[in-house]
Amino acid sequence: MAPIISVIALGAMGGAVARKLTESGATVLTNLEGRSEQTRKRAQEAGVVDATLKEIVQRSDFILSILPPRDAFTLAQTISQEVAYRSRVADRQLVYADCNAVNDKTVQRIAELFRGTSVAFVDASIIGGPPKGSYNPTFYASADPEDRKALKAFLSLSSLGLVIKVLDGEGAHVGDASALKMSYAGITKGITGLLATMVLAAHASSPATAEALVSELNASQPEILRRITKSVPAMMPKAYRFVGEMQEIAEFVGEGQGDIHQGMAKLYERVAASINGDGKDIKVLEQFVGAAQKALQGT
Repeated sequence: MAPIISVIALGAMGGAVARKLTESGATVLTNLEGRSEQTRKRAQEAGVVDATLKEIVQRSDFILSILPPRDAFTLAQTISQEVAYRSRVADRQLVYADCNAVNDKTVQRIAELFRGTSVAFVDASIIGGPPKGSYNPTFYASADPEDRKALKAFLSLSSLGLVIKVLDGEGAHVGDASALKMSYAGITKGITGLLATMVLAAHASSPATAEALVSELNASQPEILRRITKSVPAMMPKAYRFVGEMQEIAEFVGEGQGDIHQGMAKLYERVAASINGDGKDIKVLEQFVGAAQKALQGT
């Protein structure tokens, strides 16, 4: 019998994961209380069933927490408060998988909420974009030794179309999967943030400086210019989502060197504010990308 899986919440990633699971025959629950019409439509299209948090805790075999980093701990707290009742009425183990872009310390605090309860905890991280067509991101998962059975159960979701890789080498524990996510995103989104920062700084000096930057990158670092044309446009509509992630990465890296990613958080705040405001920074980035594309094409 296919498991009952709850996905909270149905944003771009959560909604796509939920659809992948329902298409593979799983029953998927979510909580739509206070959610937007867009999210409700996404749930309907994905075949996801609306349920209260109490119902989710009672009925689910797995809960996948997929939401903005700032909300990860609060959701886990709410679910943990419902767990005591479930332990008296349910005969199946519930596995709670935190799949958010939080650092290792944050996920360890979340795991502590379930320690000593009937719920097994899996630290999971998603690397890649939302599932679409034949494309799937990878779920990396780790757990403490006492929850290795739950880790194996989580791996069984591979049969429902998810791509899952387990971190189970020497010393593996809760925090490893999140540390991997922080390291990967710190590189990829950190580089994108750095590129956008320097484009904006060049243009702030003068449009002529930005034009010369395009020319020099095309001549000496075309691979970097090419990356700008791909990563910066893809980043702009998602910049608001990267703010909390950069803050989590800064804490993961630690005081001092983590200031780099605090700076990236401010950059992403700036881009998000431009999207919702006067749009000047967005226009600068778009113009630079356009000029870069023409330079790369030799026009």
